Amino acid sequence: MKSKAFNRCKAYLYLLPSILVLTVFTLYPLVKAFLMSFQEDYSIIDGSFDGINLANYMDLFSDDVFLKSLANTSLYVVFVVPVSILLSLVLAVLINDTVRARPVFQTIYFLPYVTSVIAIGIVWSWIFNSNYGLLNYILSLFGIEAIPWLNDPHYALPALIIFSIWKSLAFNILIFLAGLQSISPDIYQAARIDSTPRARVFFKITVPQLRPILVYAFLMGLINAFKVYNEVFSLFQGDAGPANSAITVVYYIYDKFYNSNDYGVASAAAVVLFVIILALTMIQRFVTRDKEAA
Repeated sequence: MKSKAFNRCKAYLYLLPSILVLTVFTLYPLVKAFLMSFQEDYSIIDGSFDGINLANYMDLFSDDVFLKSLANTSLYVVFVVPVSILLSLVLAVLINDTVRARPVFQTIYFLPYVTSVIAIGIVWSWIFNSNYGLLNYILSLFGIEAIPWLNDPHYALPALIIFSIWKSLAFNILIFLAGLQSISPDIYQAARIDSTPRARVFFKITVPQLRPILVYAFLMGLINAFKVYNEVFSLFQGDAGPANSAITVVYYIYDKFYNSNDYGVASAAAVVLFVIILALTMIQRFVTRDKEAA
């Protein structure tokens, strides 16, 4: 009994640094933001406030900019997450089949993941440039007129979505390749002996074998998509697109907290975002668990 108690104490001592970091930088800000969201006219200087009520939430949901950021973030999630996962899976399968050149392609596709988002955003801002951008040059070869990607409110969000899909490919391709290489070659060998069509092999063997990784990729993509900020900041050079056309919820929180000094509304927006992500994560895990049980 003493030995078990001693080992338990040792385990807690080993975990103590991580628990302290988690408490100071994650749990405390979460609780603090939740409390601030109910404190009217909160002052960050002395911590004073006028009262505890729902004024911040009422101001939040009556703000057209927040509603726009919520709509933009939802559209961003709907397009970026499924498209990036689908493209990543297809590319991973193609790279996995290219046995000799696999390490080269792995390195090429992984480079965006380890490159600064700001640097990548600057490059893509040149690609989207209305006058000399590479994308408009390619479109001109097909007779399409130049599109003001970053200057027109109608095209700012699509430009952000295109950029984010490309950026998210790196991580997904990496984990899909790891999953593909863990599948037993005997399964594919049996399929080749039976002359199974490649499409049937993909949908009946590859996809089911990768289901846990697909669920993980979808969940991480969902969470990261709702937290998008760096991509907006880098692509539009600190702004949220013309007339806030590409503003997202996290950018709204940042703008309210640091630029407008409206700490209560910013905290309320952060709590709403947390609830949305938590609800979607729980729903996704519940649906996945039911499918696995079936």
